Amino acid sequence: MAGPPLLEIDDLRLGYATERGTVQAVDGVNLELRRNEALAVLGESGCGKSSLAKALLRTLPRNAYPPTGQVRLDGRDVLGLSEERFRREVRWVRIALVMQAAMNALNPVVRVGDQVAEPLRIHRGFSRRAALQRAAEAFAEVGIAGAFLRRYPHELSGGMRQRAVLAMALVTEPDVVVLDEPTSALDVLTQAAIMNVLKRIKQERGISFVLITHDIATSSEIADRVALMYAGQVVEEASAQAFFTEPAHPYSQRLMASVPRLDQDQPPAAIPGRPPNLLDPPHGCRFADRCPERFDRCSEPPPATTLKGRHNVRCWLHSKSRGATT
Repeated sequence: MAGPPLLEIDDLRLGYATERGTVQAVDGVNLELRRNEALAVLGESGCGKSSLAKALLRTLPRNAYPPTGQVRLDGRDVLGLSEERFRREVRWVRIALVMQAAMNALNPVVRVGDQVAEPLRIHRGFSRRAALQRAAEAFAEVGIAGAFLRRYPHELSGGMRQRAVLAMALVTEPDVVVLDEPTSALDVLTQAAIMNVLKRIKQERGISFVLITHDIATSSEIADRVALMYAGQVVEEASAQAFFTEPAHPYSQRLMASVPRLDQDQPPAAIPGRPPNLLDPPHGCRFADRCPERFDRCSEPPPATTLKGRHNVRCWLHSKSRGATT
């Protein structure tokens, strides 16, 4: 998509303190997001996807070290802002979050309408009446009748709770919405309905989405671009079409081969082995122990290589200096 990046992530790093040492959950991530673009961040559990989302919103647990690097929004480094300025000027104002467990994201003893209206009262200075009116409009936008504003979270179905959390993220009209596994606890039909709502909102309002998910089928419904994470790093970033049809990284290829397809004769292929321990990650390529194409150079950290356009891959197989020694 044309135009300068709306959101730029440059060498973002985030670690957690544990009794056994530091877990490097996000390790040197570089990404771009343009206006009206949907970026799907894929990867298996524990690869750092949700930690990336928490770093963007600065909703980190107490054992997290302060993230380093830069997160630029319209060219402004928001990672360097004080917590108070970030709360007033960025979180829920320009970047909002849809959490993966809607029931946990909602207060069980507060009416849903008041919870959706709350960001407007805090960040926009709306009166309660005006905020509830805008909340009703947001409900209609995500497909919930205004009568449900007076319901409590337990009175809504799982799909309706997820729509309510989406309405809460949209109500302040942010530039970016981060969706952290938004359909993980829903049945297939409800997942499809939620994705249709997201596609319509993206088309009508021009909002940019960062979709954090391990579900390849779901991500293909909305993604313009895909970033694949493995062991805290982005190993491939490409347009959705290029990633889903011509994945370049061996991990990407085997991940796509593990997805069931109606038109294939062979059963889905498993990826042998397990991800490395991020308490002590390997020095070289982090996928090397599971990669059937590994060779001697894989013991060194692979560089990021640009193939065509904005298709980037972190793998020695695609590096011009593949056969060189250091």
